[in-house]
Amino acid sequence: MKTSSMSNSTPDAGNGLSTERRRFLKRSSLLLGGLAISTWLPPMTHNSFASEAISGAQLGDNSVQKGGYGAFVRVGTDGKVTLISSKIEMGQGVQTGMAMMVAEELEVPLKDVSVVEAPANAALYTDPLLQFQATGGSTSTRATWEPLRKAGATARMLLIQAAANRWNVDATLCTAKAGTISGPEGQTVNYADVVEDAIELPIPTEVTLKSPESFTLIGTPAQRLDTPAKVNGSAKFTIDLSVPNMLIASTITCPVLGGKVKQVDASKARAIKGVKDIITLHNAVAVTATNTWTCFKAIKALDIEWDLGDNASVNSEEEANAVREASRQQGAVAKTAGDIDTALKEAPHTFEASYEQPFLSHSPLEPMTCVAHVRQDSCDLWVGTQVPDFAQKAAARLTGLAPENIAVHNQLIGGAFGRRLEYDFIIQAVQIAQHVNYPIKLTWSREEDMTHDLYRPHYVDHIQAALDDNLEPTGWRQHIAGASVLASYVGSLPDSGVDGDAVEVAIDPIYALSDLEVQYNRQDAKSVNISWWRGVGPLRSTFVQESFIDELAHHANVDPLTFRYDRLKEHPRAQALLKVVEEASDWHSALPEGHGRGVAISHVFGGYVATVIELAMQGELGVKIKRIISAVDCGIVTNPTSVSAQIEGGTLFGISAAFFNEIHIENGAVQQKNYDTYRQLRITDAPSVEVHITKSAEQPGGVGEAGTSLAAPALVNALYAASGKRIRRIPLNRHGYFTV
Repeated sequence: MKTSSMSNSTPDAGNGLSTERRRFLKRSSLLLGGLAISTWLPPMTHNSFASEAISGAQLGDNSVQKGGYGAFVRVGTDGKVTLISSKIEMGQGVQTGMAMMVAEELEVPLKDVSVVEAPANAALYTDPLLQFQATGGSTSTRATWEPLRKAGATARMLLIQAAANRWNVDATLCTAKAGTISGPEGQTVNYADVVEDAIELPIPTEVTLKSPESFTLIGTPAQRLDTPAKVNGSAKFTIDLSVPNMLIASTITCPVLGGKVKQVDASKARAIKGVKDIITLHNAVAVTATNTWTCFKAIKALDIEWDLGDNASVNSEEEANAVREASRQQGAVAKTAGDIDTALKEAPHTFEASYEQPFLSHSPLEPMTCVAHVRQDSCDLWVGTQVPDFAQKAAARLTGLAPENIAVHNQLIGGAFGRRLEYDFIIQAVQIAQHVNYPIKLTWSREEDMTHDLYRPHYVDHIQAALDDNLEPTGWRQHIAGASVLASYVGSLPDSGVDGDAVEVAIDPIYALSDLEVQYNRQDAKSVNISWWRGVGPLRSTFVQESFIDELAHHANVDPLTFRYDRLKEHPRAQALLKVVEEASDWHSALPEGHGRGVAISHVFGGYVATVIELAMQGELGVKIKRIISAVDCGIVTNPTSVSAQIEGGTLFGISAAFFNEIHIENGAVQQKNYDTYRQLRITDAPSVEVHITKSAEQPGGVGEAGTSLAAPALVNALYAASGKRIRRIPLNRHGYFTV
């Protein structure tokens, strides 16, 4: 297909490019020492409710623009290809997929593409779907799919044109493969030999992209580019870094949100060999020392008196009761269709249920870590962050320096799940570094990381369905109550009073309903700060929707998979996935007593996923997960290896949360401090996850969070099938269930 160059500026006559962009590309090529191609992004489009909060975030100078230069592809004078990636690698394999897009169109082997992290610069690296510079929301492949392929194809066309000019032949008679250009009379030349000539050529106004049928790399299993370094230990995460003259720092923060330091006796800590400085912040005390363990030892030796503030008596049950009460009140209307009042009043049958989901911690394997060096005229940050631009602006506000004098050196991330969309720990590192004349590496202990997280909110949903004479739903009313993550970013909700992220999926259910009403009640938490968690809004809504539809199926005495299939006529891709998991799981075969299968399906992040979980009861409360089967239709697949890995990992991550994870508050403080009390699924608990990828010609969708969204409903539905007990409040272990 052919696509035209895009620009939001007035184009030059004859070439379709703005003078500004032409000059920019020319400067970039000269500066980078090769042929540099920007990915000219299309106008920004609203693609997720989360983007509302981000694009409106009040972070000082909001430099997000309506269009811009995205990631760059550079072909060096040595012929090597470099992708300057706007997306950070945090285990999801995205940079390999991005490199595959470039290599496919540029006609070079994947091994010849290297990836470097983009600097903080919203004007250059804004994600058009999220509308800010970030990695998250399962947008990376969707946002870069066309722009990066265009960049690769543009570079290929320029190199071919340069070779054709040298041979005095028509460029259409030349081809490129494996970094070599071939002419019509057997001529050949390597990319490296024509790069300098290509720099002088005008950028083509039309770029021909490959059709999926002609892909030779995209769609094939590829080893991730970051795997070798992570296997041999040469990969550097922030926690591994060392810069000259650096000391280690760690902190202890007031255990109650809103509290502060009253007084500190640091005499015992100062006596520990290796301790350098002890710094008192507003709500925390920091220690710097020659190594991490000395820091941790000194932290424990501090004698701190806290002013615990107004939240010192808050507990989990108080927080939960407030959300439950809010779910019973009239809320802001997020969506209405048909006449649900009349439907419920006149329905021969109704069915209702309430579902509850707890506070959740991110608890990534690499705790919050940031290297900071603040000087009088500049600041350097070495950190793995999902939001480098926001981190830069926050540090600028704190130091008073101009953003351009703050360098963010983004690093590999050892797990995030949304946690590193926040920059509180970066602010703390900068605060500490402002008090000393040397660089510091702030590393939180696991306890500090878990008790000072920004948590997934506690939610309560009440849903009431109108059923016809055959007990089939004609519509339902859903009340959603919980804290607003959106408002935590922008300071307030829109005039509608609706948190769009909290009602996502709920306002557009996958099942056809004549009558629908969705209301939202904001009930903010007192005891904890909140933020995005893997799966964001679709995670919380999918649990409710897929649990409720399962209950309706059993209430009507209809097979749950068939019940779903019959209501998905408007989603043939979803029906196709149900057929895949139906066959792969041998769904209709008889199971022994105490065994059960549960199914869930979703249409989220631009794709479809269906999951079946089979489990067996051992005794009344012991649960053995026997197998998990997932089918995914995420459109055109770049790297099937990464898609499978993301569905596998996301599903098991979701199982951990559904079975074990819950944050408890007592006397204003988080009680879970480590993985012994915030347990994760162990290898002995984890079954294989069988992933079936459906071939599709649709535009790529996201998969990093899709598997997580289905884990909880498929699990509780399987538990009901096996035991006859319906769990509406997760996690399961709060009801006494345990894995065997």
